[in-house]
Amino acid sequence: MPVDVDLRKLRYFVEVAERLHFGRAAQALHIAQPVLSRQIRALESELGAQLFVRDRRASELTPAGRQLLEDARPLLASAEALRRRVGRAARGPRVFAVGFMPGLIVTPAVRALSARHPGLTVEVLRMSWDDQAELIRDGHVDVGYVRLPIDRRGLRTRHLLSEPRVVSLPADHRLAGKDVINAADLADEHLLQDPDAVPEWRDVATEMATGSRGAGPQIRTVEEKLEHVAAGRGIVILPLSTATFYTRPDVVHVSVCDLPPNQVHLAWDATRRSPLIQEFVGVAVASQG
Repeated sequence: MPVDVDLRKLRYFVEVAERLHFGRAAQALHIAQPVLSRQIRALESELGAQLFVRDRRASELTPAGRQLLEDARPLLASAEALRRRVGRAARGPRVFAVGFMPGLIVTPAVRALSARHPGLTVEVLRMSWDDQAELIRDGHVDVGYVRLPIDRRGLRTRHLLSEPRVVSLPADHRLAGKDVINAADLADEHLLQDPDAVPEWRDVATEMATGSRGAGPQIRTVEEKLEHVAAGRGIVILPLSTATFYTRPDVVHVSVCDLPPNQVHLAWDATRRSPLIQEFVGVAVASQG
């Protein structure tokens, strides 16, 4: 028998599943804890599965709960993207949103699309490593200039350009005077970013081999990362355009000869058939010359 899943209950479930605490989840949702508990019990009843193992101190996900969490996130993102697109169409005039990663210049393509469609409002939104794919999936942007690697599930992509990568070091670092170095020269350094963004560094990093890499503070923006670099707390690997854009006197950028170039792609929701998206992709590729 088909089950109609209530998106509100799904949102409640995800909040509890991510926090594994009904009290804190209720506070974040601005509802009473007994109300939240009733909603979760109702969802379990509708699905015919227990989602949490509860005791007085904490909650844990059951296998069914873990599966629902995996499936609920993209479902909620799709629902939010649908809401945004319908709302955008209803408001008018038409709006087209372009996302971009730091260091990338989108002005030529934005101006070209605006010139072709005088009634179109073209907005731009700065993205980050952590949210570049999600901002496309949830409908915040129509097309994004993304830096690989990303999770491509639900996305279509087209290669746009490649650019060298450099390591950012404090100005007084032992390698700061070098013109070019190897990735192995950075083996003993602490990386101030997600290692998944620099898989080549994983192969040589001492802190990965010894398991000494701590969680550390969550550093999201390029500006924050460079503040930590300048303070001598570690290094970051950046595409050359990003490093050039964020030039500062207490940080130097050195070429790393055996790091492959960063790949920049255009990405958009694979389910969408908007002619504007295809037109912008063509314009963006042409603007690269």
